[in-house]
Amino acid sequence: MQTLAHFGDGGPGPWILFFPVIWALVIAGGITLLRRTVWRGRRAPGRPPTVEDNSPISVLGRRFASGEIDEDEYWRRLSVLDEQFGRTGKGGAA
Repeated sequence: MQTLAHFGDGGPGPWILFFPVIWALVIAGGITLLRRTVWRGRRAPGRPPTVEDNSPISVLGRRFASGEIDEDEYWRRLSVLDEQFGRTGKGGAA
């Protein structure tokens, strides 16, 4: 190892450690990108919305968040959607 790091005798010098560091950063960046998009089910920038993103409950949530509907209307419409799509209520039975 001493001969690799010693560039006075014709070895590659200390810059040889630069390439493994660059590859480690590239791999870590790729893993981070995959965790933020594909592995968590999120859309990548520029991809069209999936079927889940256009579900009625998601649309209702976005409308409530943007202020198009108030809280009472949100809960009223959500209860109708819960009945229609067969989700269980607070009681646990469908």
